[in-house]
Amino acid sequence: MGNTKSKRNPPPLPNNTEKDTNVSAGERHFKQNHELCGLSLDIEGISTNVPEILSSDEDPEDVFYKFVILHAQNDADEASRLRHLLQNNFCIKPGIIFAEMPSGRHFLQNLNDAVNRSAWTIILLTEHFLNEAWCEFQSYASLMNALNKQHKYNSVIPLRPLNNPLPREKTPCVLQAINALEEDSPGFAKQVEKIFQESKYRQQQAMWKKERINETH
Repeated sequence: MGNTKSKRNPPPLPNNTEKDTNVSAGERHFKQNHELCGLSLDIEGISTNVPEILSSDEDPEDVFYKFVILHAQNDADEASRLRHLLQNNFCIKPGIIFAEMPSGRHFLQNLNDAVNRSAWTIILLTEHFLNEAWCEFQSYASLMNALNKQHKYNSVIPLRPLNNPLPREKTPCVLQAINALEEDSPGFAKQVEKIFQESKYRQQQAMWKKERINETH
């Protein structure tokens, strides 16, 4: 799964210059976050399929991501769209999707690195989720990691996207116990802001750096 490539660009974000007299409170809040990011629509259109850019002298192994999206093999495009949404509309960056983890490595090593090098683990709940036993394994592994590390508490976030969401009644019991992000919910924007707190990210980043130093000694 680590070497899955996205074959098409995520759909462009709607032009926020168009007037919509029926804009919901959630959509207005969503647009306000977009403006706060200081991103123009022209720039977004160019960078839709460009991953978070790191400085030329920065080793990718030294990056602690804000989130990783674990997904089914057929959901790489949807995961990429959501990564773009969180980064460009909510300023939650950098983020990564599992399909972008290094190829040629054992998938268990990639899973371990993805979870440990990210403050939050997003589990993409689509109909494809149940088609791959690997997806459930990802979920259980992420939850065990969160239980075994105190600073990882509440770091696993199930997310039902707009496209092909997994119905609640089909969701594995262990994930039903966790409040999921619902992209079609009017309160989606506020939920995102409440969950992805910068202070929480800094705390986990500090713990990750400490663990890396201990591993080298």
